[in-house]
Amino acid sequence: MVSVVQNVAIDCADAYQLAWFWSTVTGRPLDPDCRPGDRETQVLLAEGPVLYFNQVPEAKQGKNRIHLCLRPETSRDQEVERLLGLGAGLVADHRRPDGSGWAVLADPEGNEFCVLRSASDRAAADS
Repeated sequence: MVSVVQNVAIDCADAYQLAWFWSTVTGRPLDPDCRPGDRETQVLLAEGPVLYFNQVPEAKQGKNRIHLCLRPETSRDQEVERLLGLGAGLVADHRRPDGSGWAVLADPEGNEFCVLRSASDRAAADS
């Protein structure tokens, strides 16, 4: 017997607003039953678990012990710029001159996540 991962839970101050940000990041819809002001919302990913946002009273403290890593369809650098435009913040830049590496960003509530190289970035570096 095994367990199945149902969702990835993210504590936050404004569940609907943060879910909207992640819906825009992933291009995936919010649960159709979710409304502004809801204390619990979720983003329905194409595969795997959903992203579940739970409103909590306490603020985030310290570095995330678990975080999301994104592999964009466009180039890593284009995706970093797009996400910064959506309200993400740059936390650490681990991109290297040879095209390898990643960028660490934070969502509007400070939850860190990584943007990895895209498949086309990796193919270009291998050729």
